[in-house]
Amino acid sequence: MLLASFRYAGDYGGLAPWYYYEEGKLSFDLTLENWARLFESDIYWMLFLKSIIYALVTCLLCILMAYPLALMIARSTKKKRDFLLLLVIMPFWSNFLVRIYAWMIIFSPSGVLTQIINSILTPLGFEPVSLMYSPTAVIVTLVYVHLPFMVLPLYANLEKHDPALLDAAQDLGANAWQRFWSVTWPQSLPGVYAGSILVFIPVLGIFAVPELLGGTDGIMIANVIKQQFVEARDWPFGSVLSIVMTVIAVSVVLLGARYAQKGVGRD
Repeated sequence: MLLASFRYAGDYGGLAPWYYYEEGKLSFDLTLENWARLFESDIYWMLFLKSIIYALVTCLLCILMAYPLALMIARSTKKKRDFLLLLVIMPFWSNFLVRIYAWMIIFSPSGVLTQIINSILTPLGFEPVSLMYSPTAVIVTLVYVHLPFMVLPLYANLEKHDPALLDAAQDLGANAWQRFWSVTWPQSLPGVYAGSILVFIPVLGIFAVPELLGGTDGIMIANVIKQQFVEARDWPFGSVLSIVMTVIAVSVVLLGARYAQKGVGRD
């Protein structure tokens, strides 16, 4: 892919040859135009930033929703715990696209959710809202799709906590809120970092959800990369965008692993 980013696009798509022989001499046909194109306009960097923001918002919402659920599962009896874990992984039993189409029905103008919201807003004097093809639809669907990836690492971490530490904190006069922030939360940070990585990277590179639910307002950088490879047939520039996205993803992984190791060391 790195080599492809310095090559020319083929006449009918794909990649043109990157070397050739002329009069018995080996010559290379490489260019920096693809990388220069990345810096000619701010639109690509704005899409990178937008995709990162979407990924961060999705991570934050997943943490807020997954943490109490994972904590409840970890503190349940074994019989209830197995059943709750089954419910968490049950969405994986259906196809990814089927779940997206289900949300398209929910967010459609004739969907129950849209009708309920508009039935509340209209009597109050507000204009009817359209949930379909909006950033809201994209974020909600991204959270739904990736929520199990946050719950499972958090549960694996919380399930190993020693309850005697909470009892000791209570004996020292700490209330429930203080016990959580002083004992439970610091120990669970490796699970938070692991879950954030498992959510952030797929969201950063996803294109099906923005394409089907976001419309023009919900487009992300992965949609542009797909467009370059599939529609524009400009593989070299698609490779440039892919490399930049890969660097961002790897940087997040290394950063998350670093903080997770620090958390494990403190524990």
